[in-house]
Amino acid sequence: MRNLPALATAAKITATRITAATITAAIHFRIVLAVFVGFAVAACNAGYAQQQNDTPPRPGANAVEDPFPKAVTVPEGIFDGGAGWLNTAEALSMKDLKGKIVLVDFWTYCCINCMHVLPDLAWLEEKYANQLVVIGVHSAKFDNEKDEANIRNAIMRYEIKHPVVNDNEMLIWRKFGTRAWPTLALIDAEGRYIGSQGGEGNRELFDTVIGKLVEYHRARGTLDETPLSFRLESNNAQPTPLRYPGKVTADTAADRLFITDSNHNRIVITSVEGKLLDIIGSGRQGATDGDFASAEFNRPQGTALVDGQLYVADTENHLLRVIDLTARTVRTIAGTGKQGHPRQPVAETPLQTALNSPWSLAWAKGSLYIAMAGPHQVWVYRPASDQIAVYAGSGREDVINGSLSESAFAQPSEIVADAAGDFLYLVDSEGSAIRKVPTDPAGRVTTIAGTSELPRGQSLFAFGDVDGIGEEARFQHPLGIVLDGDSLIVADSYNHKLRKVNLQTQAVTTWLGSGQPGKSLEPPLLDEPGGLALGNGQLFIADTNNHRICVVDLQDSSVKELAIEGLTPPSPPAAKPMVDTTEATQVEPQAFKVTAELMVSVKLNIPEGYKLNELAPVTWRVFADDNQSLIVADALNARDEAAVAENVAAFVIPLTQQTGETTITLQMSYGYCSADSSLCRLASHTWLIPIQIAEDNAASDLNLSFSHPSAAQ
Repeated sequence: MRNLPALATAAKITATRITAATITAAIHFRIVLAVFVGFAVAACNAGYAQQQNDTPPRPGANAVEDPFPKAVTVPEGIFDGGAGWLNTAEALSMKDLKGKIVLVDFWTYCCINCMHVLPDLAWLEEKYANQLVVIGVHSAKFDNEKDEANIRNAIMRYEIKHPVVNDNEMLIWRKFGTRAWPTLALIDAEGRYIGSQGGEGNRELFDTVIGKLVEYHRARGTLDETPLSFRLESNNAQPTPLRYPGKVTADTAADRLFITDSNHNRIVITSVEGKLLDIIGSGRQGATDGDFASAEFNRPQGTALVDGQLYVADTENHLLRVIDLTARTVRTIAGTGKQGHPRQPVAETPLQTALNSPWSLAWAKGSLYIAMAGPHQVWVYRPASDQIAVYAGSGREDVINGSLSESAFAQPSEIVADAAGDFLYLVDSEGSAIRKVPTDPAGRVTTIAGTSELPRGQSLFAFGDVDGIGEEARFQHPLGIVLDGDSLIVADSYNHKLRKVNLQTQAVTTWLGSGQPGKSLEPPLLDEPGGLALGNGQLFIADTNNHRICVVDLQDSSVKELAIEGLTPPSPPAAKPMVDTTEATQVEPQAFKVTAELMVSVKLNIPEGYKLNELAPVTWRVFADDNQSLIVADALNARDEAAVAENVAAFVIPLTQQTGETTITLQMSYGYCSADSSLCRLASHTWLIPIQIAEDNAASDLNLSFSHPSAAQ
């Protein structure tokens, strides 16, 4: 968990605080469960007066006791003050979210702890799809993170599917009294503030609390279980051969590049000139070992080539993998598949030891050194003895020099070794510093350039774009580093530049890039460049947000894009047939004559004050038992669009023209929006329909009516 320095923010908070009476009483969860011990709850710190909920009881209100009777009502404009909204067509207000449980995620996209929260949010969103809305409040740490285009890239890179507001002035942050990234805050279905919890690893806690809120508001009649549909940024994304490539490794002796195609969950092998040689990984997100075609990764980052073996930091699987390039197999060698936690004991074997976001790898003197971004440490894996251990870093997130155990790092993101293997160089991305780590256990960690040791907590906020000597220089969240003779080349990612660091003088100079994101080659512009690799007098750059690899000639600094002929995005995974019949409508048995087509029409009853979303397709799917012979097999489980006129959807289910009986499951979904299109919702329904087809039956069509629950309220 990352806290803002108190001295750095006090003046801003004082200047913006509303002078009305503040809410001072803490709100405590009253669910008698041990899991709630330590759940930090604080009232909104925006100066709004306390308001008790006065909504009149609904039928069944007394069936379940209010778990939070002292909760305060959130002001209507609690989300006002942002610079813009993403992943939604319009700005959202508490009025739009009425009846929904709202989970507010305060995050900043550089933060590894914030990244760790995202899988928990996705899990909660799936479990409570009809009851919960997550709102991301992006309150930036770095200047670069305040830009809407950069946040949009982060949303797509992390595959976020909920609305996000750009809180670039941290106004919403202050209203909630937030103190650290990440923090989750909870609002109930009646707009009451329940509480907040900082840090990661709180899935079970919020699952329990949300479950209690669903139970209470469902009994009270104040829960809106109509799914919401948002316009996602990814809807406008065009497929690209590479998708947010993270790192690149050069093996110029064998004319090979290994590119981690991170968001395609695969490793791409090309020649130095861009000839496609091989692809490792199916493109599916997973952790399956196996051959090149079937193996799975989850947003891999760094790789290291050692004697025909390619080691891979499988970052979001929290695994270390090894690829046998001769046998063409992928094998897991360290990690449990679950995220580890700081200061946890290291298990007896690597496969029993939980890792925490391994980000980059470097080989030196028979050992593999790992930039372990999650716990802010350097780890070491020794293949000869099959052992893994913490090598350097106390686990505290900071920039502190000293012995291996006393030193502290801040999200190390790329690590390289010198030719002799005596020293490791790494970029401390959150500390915006360049560090030097000895492979001699008796040595000391030092800082070469950028942020040096500052009072506790301040090192993480000392960043910028300044050339200079040693600690006078400033970087902004660097992610890449490579050793070039007596110099280091650094991908100063959030400054969209490449910088050079002279190891003799510690002088830092700008080499490529203007400081602004771009995609041109002349002059060369980059967009959050990540990993770097050297070979044959060329520098290879993972130009992450531009979805490409750039190649720099070290002699004349000319830049070209690596064109990979024949590389295409992986095929999307086949949709798994999913049908939930727990809330399906049971239809009376239907009798049809033998025919090639069953004509179906469904009346879509749109709630008052809404209209059909003409931009969203009305879709249908039909399911049936595997042993049935009445529905054409190709029509089963496949999603198709219906024709719509005057809110009546029409489509055809192809039949085999055989006689018999079966029960089909029919699913339909459509979208509808408010009159001004500011808020759109998704409606879906399922019917169980017994059908009989016989020669002497007369009907050949099926008429249904779809009244969404909102229409009856």
